[in-house]
Amino acid sequence: MTVFVCGQEIEDIWCGIYDAWMSGLGHKNVRLEPEGRDRELFCEYCEVVTESWKAEKVIESIRGKLSEEIYEVVYRAALSEDCDRADKIYRFLIYAFALGTGVMDQLQIPAIYEIFRMNRYLSREYTHIIEFARFSEMEEGVLLGRIRPNNDIVSLVAVHFADRLSGENWILYDCGRKKAAVHQANQGWMIVYADSLEWQERLNKKTDEENYESLWKTFHAAIAIVPRTNLKCQQNMLPLRFRPYMTEFSTFNCHSIETER
Repeated sequence: MTVFVCGQEIEDIWCGIYDAWMSGLGHKNVRLEPEGRDRELFCEYCEVVTESWKAEKVIESIRGKLSEEIYEVVYRAALSEDCDRADKIYRFLIYAFALGTGVMDQLQIPAIYEIFRMNRYLSREYTHIIEFARFSEMEEGVLLGRIRPNNDIVSLVAVHFADRLSGENWILYDCGRKKAAVHQANQGWMIVYADSLEWQERLNKKTDEENYESLWKTFHAAIAIVPRTNLKCQQNMLPLRFRPYMTEFSTFNCHSIETER
């Protein structure tokens, strides 16, 4: 068995798929694994070199020989939290190129169902994030939002808010991965890695969050019907993991949460 070791970013995954596919060793004789995993005996390991032309070749093949819809499916799967997503996407593409554009109708095949499952979970979390994300205003007038999704969906969420808040300067920060979508008013947005000391100082500047937090809690207390309180129902509708990043629920900022964990 030959194991191709690649990174977890999307371009790394495409390059890993390219190397495994073009190796000519046979699909049953190759496997993709993320970096940092313990190595097995009797396996040959190959480090994948990330190069943009490899990623472009894979993308062109999926879009040209299959469809834009299939590419969207595998792109979203590449954003999943699943550590084995690279190999699962590879197995899915084997069937996709064999079965054609109707591949997603064959959910009885485990390799196809896995991609469907990953997409379904990511879509549910995306819906939660765009509903629960909160922005507060920084001193210089820039809006700052903090999220911590399980899946790497900050780029997908940025597309949503680029449309909804097109006239605002805003930063949407993924606290877990320490990267952010930065949007300039009436222009575009880009993803930046915000793990430097300068970025952390900027993100921890005072905002108007405390004032709105007080207003939200006063509002909740005023409309609450105590005899009808149903904590289990509340947690089903608004899972606890989203609440530390919502203005109306917590006084902690992103830095303090990361420190506690």
